[in-house]
Amino acid sequence: MKFVIIGLSVTSSWGNGHATTFRALLKELKALGHDILFLEKDVPYYANNRDLPNPEFCELGLYKTNDELKEDYKDAVANADVVIVGSYVQQGVEVGNWAINTAKGLTAFYDIDTPVTLAKLERKDYEYLDPEIISKYDMYLSFSGGSILDHLENHYGSPNAKALYCSVDPDLYYPEDIDHKWQMGYLGTYSPDREPTVSELLNKPAAEFPQKKFVVAGPNYPEDFKWSPNVQRIDHLPPAQHREFYNSQKYTLNVTREDMIRAGYSPSVRLFEAAACGVPIISDFWNGIDSIFEINKEILIAGSAADVKQCFESIGEEERRQIGENARKKVLKYHTAKARAKELETYVVEALETSKI
Repeated sequence: MKFVIIGLSVTSSWGNGHATTFRALLKELKALGHDILFLEKDVPYYANNRDLPNPEFCELGLYKTNDELKEDYKDAVANADVVIVGSYVQQGVEVGNWAINTAKGLTAFYDIDTPVTLAKLERKDYEYLDPEIISKYDMYLSFSGGSILDHLENHYGSPNAKALYCSVDPDLYYPEDIDHKWQMGYLGTYSPDREPTVSELLNKPAAEFPQKKFVVAGPNYPEDFKWSPNVQRIDHLPPAQHREFYNSQKYTLNVTREDMIRAGYSPSVRLFEAAACGVPIISDFWNGIDSIFEINKEILIAGSAADVKQCFESIGEEERRQIGENARKKVLKYHTAKARAKELETYVVEALETSKI
């Protein structure tokens, strides 16, 4: 099939998690035999930080304005079997309505930020999606599962809401036998709602274990943030360095956005990346996390610095390694990009067959 995807970015991973998600998924869609055109708005902050300027798994189209998008890619959108518009696309409502009105094939909204999106809708913040357009898309592909799917259909009128969780490329994320630089690390862009958890579950334990080293990687942290002296800061870590980063930790921390905690069933791509590397994960709790990983066998849950301390002190090396290996096996079975691409293909085929009935 011919896919046209209008997304936030595939060329730059700077300050967003969309690029790595698209890269893994589109690589496997290509492997399944599909043709893909990815359309991305050419903005300075991504243009200056492109770590994959020429993706091999898709044709790339850059546009500077919506008028340019509509003029240059009208035929491609009209002739595609599937047209997908992603979350956080600038002027996404306008872009989405144009895509829906232009496309002759299936149209879908791919929400890589579902809980954030729904919170924005409740505030009447229609940055890239509004209530009216949801019912116009043939399908709503959601990074969150559970009851959110029913809400999208029953409250917002989506004709077909499906969970399409993030995923990981096991060719890029796997265990490496290298020295552990850090007792625990965290990878994530700063956000005010995650900051208290980062402080409680990493900065406080770091202060209690001054002889051990910790690390936090990600941009936009305030310059006056008071880190424990043994916490190393890395402002931006390109995806090419993620595997080594994870494998250099004895434990990795997963911290979830407030909106995603409220929604539940919203695993992050970082969760699957770390697990694919076989690194034991210490995570905050949200509804549905036990449907992804078995608690205490495949993932560790912490609500306080004391919980983190207990993990460090009570878990032996053999058990630590086994927890990481158990999570890796689960990810390789259910959460690879190949598995996700097949899910998307199945959703599309079913929707196209239904539309012909």
